[in-house]
Amino acid sequence: MNVAILTRVSKDSQSYERQISDLRSYAKAKEYNIVGEFNEKISGAVKNENRSALIELQKLIESQKIDKILIWELSRLGRSTLEVLKSLEFFHSKGISLYVLNYNIETLNPDGSVNAMAQMMITLLAEFSRTERVAIQQRLQSGYNKYRNDGGKVGRKTGSKETNADFLKKHSDVVKLLKKKISIRNVAEITKKSTKTVQKVKHLM
Repeated sequence: MNVAILTRVSKDSQSYERQISDLRSYAKAKEYNIVGEFNEKISGAVKNENRSALIELQKLIESQKIDKILIWELSRLGRSTLEVLKSLEFFHSKGISLYVLNYNIETLNPDGSVNAMAQMMITLLAEFSRTERVAIQQRLQSGYNKYRNDGGKVGRKTGSKETNADFLKKHSDVVKLLKKKISIRNVAEITKKSTKTVQKVKHLM
């Protein structure tokens, strides 16, 4: 059986080596043939069409026979319920099953039919992941607002001058996404920064 491995982490400082190791071990135990590994460091909120690893995986699917996609846990496929279900629909249209290691979920039955229970669990887990991400963003924003309301200062100190290099370093997350050819609006949405800031970064790059 031919399988492909897909892993993802959100930040450059994070590693997907554990995901790769666990999925390789699972494939070896099942005597699967790994035909490709696709690893990326990108926010799970990014749309499928802007994810280079997912695009390369889709190209491989179009070029050769793949029976199964292995992922470590569902949020590695994405944190947007809509984008996760779009990926799942694409896989199923090609007769490919998605296997989620941490829940031992298989989305297609041995005869190629859709596993209805797994489909329901995938939808619920994707929505839980999306809700968790929203809750984290709300807590961060609440903490930021409380800091300002309590007299906390944000921005540069009076009299300081920020160089272009400092500005780009401070917004390295924006630089990274712009280099992946993601639109200014999407970058602003992902990083929760203004389009004006993103435009300035793009101008200085």
